[in-house]
Amino acid sequence: MIPPTSHVFLRHVTLQTAFKGIEHPLSTSDVPIYQFRGIKYASVPARFRQSKLCTSYPPIVDSTRYGPICPQSSRRGVEEELIGLPETDLPRQNLPQDEFECLNLNITCPANQNCESRLPVMVWIHGGGNGGSGSSWMYDGGSLVQRSMCIGKPIIMITINYRLGYFGFAASPSIAEDNRSAGDEGVGNYGLRDQRTALEWVHEYISEFGGDPTNVTLFGSSTGAADIVHHLYSRANKRRPLFAQAIVQSAIVNHNVPSVHAAGWQISRALSPLRTSTVEHLRAIRSDTLAEIPCPVRAVDDGIFFQNGWRETLFPPAESDEIERIPQERNLSALRLGVRKLRSKSRSPHPNSWAHQPAVSGLQPLIIGDCACDSDLWSSSTSDWAVSGVVRRLRAICQSLNKATALMNAYDIASHMTDQLQERVLELVEDARISWPTECVYQAALRTGQPVWRYVFDQEGPARGVPHHMADLIYLFDNVPLPLSPASSPLSFAADELPSLPSSESSSIGCPVTLNDIGTIDTDKFDYCSRDLPCGGWARPIVDEWSYTRVRDAIQTRWIAFAWGERPWDNSRGKVFVFGPEGETGERSAGIFEGRRRRKLWESVLRPLGIELVQKVGTELSNGPGLGP
Repeated sequence: MIPPTSHVFLRHVTLQTAFKGIEHPLSTSDVPIYQFRGIKYASVPARFRQSKLCTSYPPIVDSTRYGPICPQSSRRGVEEELIGLPETDLPRQNLPQDEFECLNLNITCPANQNCESRLPVMVWIHGGGNGGSGSSWMYDGGSLVQRSMCIGKPIIMITINYRLGYFGFAASPSIAEDNRSAGDEGVGNYGLRDQRTALEWVHEYISEFGGDPTNVTLFGSSTGAADIVHHLYSRANKRRPLFAQAIVQSAIVNHNVPSVHAAGWQISRALSPLRTSTVEHLRAIRSDTLAEIPCPVRAVDDGIFFQNGWRETLFPPAESDEIERIPQERNLSALRLGVRKLRSKSRSPHPNSWAHQPAVSGLQPLIIGDCACDSDLWSSSTSDWAVSGVVRRLRAICQSLNKATALMNAYDIASHMTDQLQERVLELVEDARISWPTECVYQAALRTGQPVWRYVFDQEGPARGVPHHMADLIYLFDNVPLPLSPASSPLSFAADELPSLPSSESSSIGCPVTLNDIGTIDTDKFDYCSRDLPCGGWARPIVDEWSYTRVRDAIQTRWIAFAWGERPWDNSRGKVFVFGPEGETGERSAGIFEGRRRRKLWESVLRPLGIELVQKVGTELSNGPGLGP
């Protein structure tokens, strides 16, 4: 990123301070953009305590540098690993870490705005599990704000940092007692409450940056998207909504949110090597030591944060009797891969077999979807499975031969198979942990009567040639340095040029291969019959400038339109929006969804088993064979 060349000042009358920011590197005289970094929005009184909104500042606040982020593992972030580029090709960041000073936000906005501007505000909740930050170069808001200004719909984008891991989500009966004595309501969910506090800050103070506090769009991906689902079904959101609409991208939503006692047991087990026995002992552990130990808990159902009956609203009940009637010898492989040749006989594109469940009123308008290969996130941990281990684990979890057999038949997992096991396991994990839960959230939102838009992101990641987890973020934020092939539209590529063929090893997506080079192609560079290829049996697709630009523009303009309160696309009669593959974009009929996702299988096999069992299967398999029950 080009270093900032000049500073800017924004006088904030309400806070009686001046924020010193920078001109964004993408700023031009025609499209001027400001950025204010590291603004502290809340303070942390102590470890395992709820944050407090910041309401006073010194006369001048230096907002030219990113603030500290929550302490986290020194390992490379999952976002950068998934991109598929060498570390040397990515921007370098070395952000300070401080658990007590990490509650800060970054504002990217059109220049010279004021209280009268009332621009839509988009607040990003980053994912990454126990790691990541809103200050990552990946999530810089410059490109999205620039796009919004160029199409005449300017927005303000905010990224936030919040507490992660044990700092953000530890809970136990002893911590609950400690919190009660301090006057805090509830226990755990500190990271979720930090996010809510950030939204309170935006509601109170964004006006003088030019934002409309009544038109805030909350958007996020992965665990950040799951956090948004939690906010949607929180008591605080029902009582006093702080955002007008939400965008949920590839959410890792867990049905089995633990109780305080269950969370305490999990945390005690994870921290047993440290031999801690009291809350004070936990507070005395060095933050860098605590950050290196994976936290097994995200959200906690403490009886305070969530609305009553939120699980029953979101997820269909198990119908175990129904699964027992599925014949063991019935092969369900026709349902695999989205039942590409079959279409529902029902006139309604959305099954309503559990439409009798209660709906939560007041839910905000929603965009929701996932990537075709989200489970690629767990490709490393699932690579060690042997078929015998998978079969034993499924039978142990299901505690029923019929249920285990139904799952194995549905995903073509056979005790005699010698190859493609990981592909089958990842398909099951995909459906159990992301795709089917996404459908459950979508169906629950439909029942509220609020508008909801469904999308599928099947566009290949530019560096890896597969629609992997977070591939959509590469296009949405447009910050990843990618040496794209200069090939143009498939309808107009040069006569002697072959689009979408692998190039040399030194530049995996470099200059296109021409007909004159066909005899020199190293066939070992082709990747046949791999999960990396959604269609299988063909060379790895290469993303060229035309398809990249087309998908980037499509996702950016539709997200911006939604923030402006417009319909991002026609969602009548169950229409979905498709991004990819190979640069395809547009509204498609509900029937197209059946060819892109395995909805028939979800209804015929997963729903009768129930979300609790299915997600346990998905979690166990994604953890790999080394982490059994």
